[in-house]
Amino acid sequence: MPIPPDLLTIVGEHLAEFGTAPDGRLFRTRGNQSIPASSYGDTLAAARTLGLTPAQVLSPLADRPYALRHAPVSLWLNAGVPVTELAERAGRGVDVLLRVYAKCIDGDQQRSNRRIDAAVRGDHDA
Repeated sequence: MPIPPDLLTIVGEHLAEFGTAPDGRLFRTRGNQSIPASSYGDTLAAARTLGLTPAQVLSPLADRPYALRHAPVSLWLNAGVPVTELAERAGRGVDVLLRVYAKCIDGDQQRSNRRIDAAVRGDHDA
């Protein structure tokens, strides 16, 4: 998956300051151990309360760490990236991509409704 430039900068700064664990992991405990899975969930829960609206916090939006993989794939699908190209970028087959990742991102229903309305009116340029 492509990494946004700002995130790449942050990861580079982290690597410069902390390096990697002996086995190559980017994040680890002070004793070079794996971070407990519960820590990821706790951190994500805290981040959701900081970055989402109260209604979004109550929704399933980014409710578990793996959901963060769904978000960019869903965004790119909704942006019109060809499914075959997206499947390759995501490291998935087209069938898996459409079955698992073809989710609507939060708020995309309005854009879809506008496209449907335009199609019904015969306005194919909308």
